[in-house]
Amino acid sequence: MSNSTSALLTSTSPLFDRGYRDQRLAGSVSPRERLTTGDRNEMYALLENYFAGTSRMQFESDLAEKEAVVLLRDVDGGRIRGFSTFMRLAARIDGQDVVAFFSGDTIVAHQFWSETVLSRLWSRTVFAEADRIIAAQPATRVYWLLICSGYKTWRFLPVFFREYYPNPGAPTPLATRRILDGLGELKFGEHYDARCGIVRFARATPLRRGIADVTEQRLSDPRVDFFARMNPGHANGDELACLTEIRRSNLTRAGERMVIDRTRLG
Repeated sequence: MSNSTSALLTSTSPLFDRGYRDQRLAGSVSPRERLTTGDRNEMYALLENYFAGTSRMQFESDLAEKEAVVLLRDVDGGRIRGFSTFMRLAARIDGQDVVAFFSGDTIVAHQFWSETVLSRLWSRTVFAEADRIIAAQPATRVYWLLICSGYKTWRFLPVFFREYYPNPGAPTPLATRRILDGLGELKFGEHYDARCGIVRFARATPLRRGIADVTEQRLSDPRVDFFARMNPGHANGDELACLTEIRRSNLTRAGERMVIDRTRLG
C-alpha cells in the first residue's frame, strides 16, 4: 500500500449557507490557514466545553494537519457555535486507488443540535470534491472515514447513507475491511486496533458526562445499542472507525436532501 496526503482545493471563496428561513446559523467552508486567532480561540472554547481531556496544544496540533473547516456562526452576533475540520487522505490498497475524507474535531453547541447547516455544507463540499476527483481519475474510489466516540456522530451514517460499515444489518465485506484497516493504520498508526476497528489515543478526549450519555432508555434504540456494542469503551474516549463510500447512489432520501442545494434550483 502506498499513500500520500493531498490538499483540498483552496482557491475558491468560502461557501456560505443562509438559504433557509428562520435559520439561526450561517455556515461557511474555509481553508484552515484563513482562520483568525479569534476563530481558533472560539473553536477551542467550544471544544473544551463538550470534551474532557482536551488541551490547546493538542487542538492546535490536530488542526495543523487539517485542510479545511466548516464553521457555523450564529446569525445575530457572528459567534462560532459549531465546526468540523477535515482533510483528505490518498492511498493505494490492494491495487485500488482510494481517496478518503477524514473528519476531525466536530462539535455543535447543544442549543443548535436541531440545525442541519453542518450536514448540508459538509455534504455538498465533499461530494463536489469527490466529483472532481472521479472526473480526473475515474478508477478512484472515494470514501468518508470518520471516528466516533459518541452515538450521535455515528447515527449520521444510517440516516444519510445506504451502505456503511460497521453496519448492524450486514457484516463488513473483506475488501471494505481491508480499505478501512489500511486507512486506519495510515492515519492513526499504532493507535488503531484492526482486531476491533477501534482507535485508542494515548490522550483520549471523551464527551463530558451528561452530554449524549448512552442510557438504558437510549439503548432501546437498535442503532444506539449497536454502536455501544461495537464500541464498549466509548465513555472513556475510544473511537469507532467507520467507512462509507461517497457516491450519490449510496445516499438515502435524507442524504439526497443534504447534498442537493435547494436555494440554487430555478
